[in-house]
Amino acid sequence: VPTIACRALLPRARRIVGETGLLAGDADPAGLTGSFRIGSISTALTGLLTSALRQLTRNAPRLQPAVVPGTSRTLYRALQEGELDAAIVVAPPFPVPRSLDALLLRREPLLLLSQADPGTDIGAAVRRGPYIRYDSDSWGGQHAERYLSDHGGAPAPLYDLDALEAIALLVSDGVGVSLTPDWSGLRRLAPHCRITSVGDERYDRHLVLLSQRRSERPQMLELLKTACLASAAALEGSGKTPEIGACQNQSSATRT
Repeated sequence: VPTIACRALLPRARRIVGETGLLAGDADPAGLTGSFRIGSISTALTGLLTSALRQLTRNAPRLQPAVVPGTSRTLYRALQEGELDAAIVVAPPFPVPRSLDALLLRREPLLLLSQADPGTDIGAAVRRGPYIRYDSDSWGGQHAERYLSDHGGAPAPLYDLDALEAIALLVSDGVGVSLTPDWSGLRRLAPHCRITSVGDERYDRHLVLLSQRRSERPQMLELLKTACLASAAALEGSGKTPEIGACQNQSSATRT
């Protein structure tokens, strides 16, 4: 267990390590040499960020990206404490402080994921269950919880998970139904499920790239922003058709 004196040294030690990491970039006039710490939620790791990293390292071969996985809440905290240079997270459910910059990358509509035809009433289909809930305490899960609150209330969940990949697999196995955002890898994990949009953008999940407004690695950050926007645009284009299998895409707005 660290002593009180040891804990008192930690902030200065972190600053020394951080300054040392900036030396390689200072010696490069382009500012594209050295480490760059990027946080990412799991659903962005296998989609948006993968393509962005490929473009990033191709355009800046001496840049060394270090990817840190985590939840939106933990990554947000790490960014504020200076442990990350940037992070792809769900947009916080509160105003972002002026010290941070938020770049919108992707809007993910809320949808019902099920095996059977849900009919025209998504809220009723969820209440028939069994309901696999996208953790209502997570920033992304709050959108689904709000939708149910506005449409007759939420049933008791069979499972409560902050893991969209696991939710997709459970629904694909016929365990239950779930309200999830239309994240980039959904169709790959649940190719034969019915995907029914709630048809209301008020419940969309927004993915953003958060960064310090006064970044110590501004050139790297700008390159990352460009790469992430290009990756998001490519996903938007490819998302018009299923990635694998024959998902049955429907919209509750058009069905009613």
